Amino acid sequence: MRTRIFAIFSFLVSVLCSFSHNDFQSELQKVLQQPEYKNATVGIQIVDLETEHALFELNVNKLMVPASTMKIITSASALEILGAGYRFQTKIGYTDGLIKTNEIRGNLVVLGGGDPTLGSEYFNEIESCRDFAKIWVQKIKAAGIRKITGNIILDGSLYDSEKIPPTWIWGDIGNYYGAGAHAFTCYDNLFRITFKSPKEVGEKTEIFSVTPRIEELEIVNEVVASDENRDLAYVFGSPLDKNRVIRGTIPKKRKAFTIKAAVHHPEELLAEALLNQLAKEGIFISGRVKFDTVDKNQLYTIYLHESPKLEEIIKVLNHESVNLFAEHLVMQIAAEKSGIGNREKGIELIKEFWQSEGIHAENIFMEDGSGLSHFNAISPAQINLILVYMVQKSQNSEVFINSLPNAGNGTLSGFSTELFSGNSLKAKSGSMTRVRCYAGYLQLNSGRIVAFTIMFNHFSGSHSKLVKEIENLLLTAKKSL
Repeated sequence: MRTRIFAIFSFLVSVLCSFSHNDFQSELQKVLQQPEYKNATVGIQIVDLETEHALFELNVNKLMVPASTMKIITSASALEILGAGYRFQTKIGYTDGLIKTNEIRGNLVVLGGGDPTLGSEYFNEIESCRDFAKIWVQKIKAAGIRKITGNIILDGSLYDSEKIPPTWIWGDIGNYYGAGAHAFTCYDNLFRITFKSPKEVGEKTEIFSVTPRIEELEIVNEVVASDENRDLAYVFGSPLDKNRVIRGTIPKKRKAFTIKAAVHHPEELLAEALLNQLAKEGIFISGRVKFDTVDKNQLYTIYLHESPKLEEIIKVLNHESVNLFAEHLVMQIAAEKSGIGNREKGIELIKEFWQSEGIHAENIFMEDGSGLSHFNAISPAQINLILVYMVQKSQNSEVFINSLPNAGNGTLSGFSTELFSGNSLKAKSGSMTRVRCYAGYLQLNSGRIVAFTIMFNHFSGSHSKLVKEIENLLLTAKKSL
């Protein structure tokens, strides 16, 4: 009798699960039958975190362009390899002589530590980030220094000379989101260009300010006024020079409209900030600024500047999808483990780590840390393996989950807080031209929590429409799986 009851119960569960599965599949088919998605590549996997069994799968092993969902791999790797409490360090000191009578008879040295938070607008509320140059000079003054006989040397040798990943496209690298990692990153490696636009559509705009001032910068302005009420101006230029062309449109009839562009020589901005602060404090410099390498063994430390903890940086990285921070994590992993920040070495170390944890990494094609490269490729199943690992095995589980935005926040600001209340949805989005992806965690109405990855590549419709379609798919999964 018990056997029969158990068999009936098992049958009913099977039927109910089948109906639930069919509800989600039915909604998905409605999406895929639409003209803009018929020729798209779509990969989906939804995995029960407790059992690690897949509740739904579609093209789970197909390699696809992840866009910014690549940041899940990068941020998880950095937490596991460097630790949630890791801090970037910038060292201030002097060489070639002792301090005598308030004077350095040698060089003042700044050793770049790859800290991406120096002057960052994302950490503007933290004094040590916002006023870093002021604090450095206060420490120099507190050491009794009033005169520097030698030069100011900025040693950025912690990172190699590659300014940006070679697979980033021409249309990205001049814009703020195309700024590369540097041992002396500061002010988010960006500058602002402010335009005045005419009343008539198609007429040329005028640039009236560039902040901060950049030596030898040359800008050709081809931006015109438009009825479009958004920034459609793009900055073009090599990271190896300071010639820039700006093309596209900004809204018409604007007295001031500002766009952001990438700085590929941030060490110059940092040097200027330091010089200005030294002058304000009345500290005299006989020499000049040099970008050079020094013998670290001959350095006498005055002050060690530390960034916020890595867990705080990663929260900003995933909430706001900051490409620059992601690139720094790849470089810093290499710097800590091999002595020099190198993108290829960082990626190699990341893949070696996951391989050591039993997650095969040969099909993770990773060209950068941010996902800006169109050459990146990964499968939904691979992303989900790491999502599951970060909950089931990582000591940094809570930190990682909290780094992902919930509905209504960060890059999930377009998702309904009514449909996905509280922390029922925690996910990272990823988008670029004809690519839209989401990956993270979803709490179902049944109470169980799933890891999910949804990837759309090569669709022809609008992003805003697809976002709503994906939101509806997640809602269906929430109700029916």
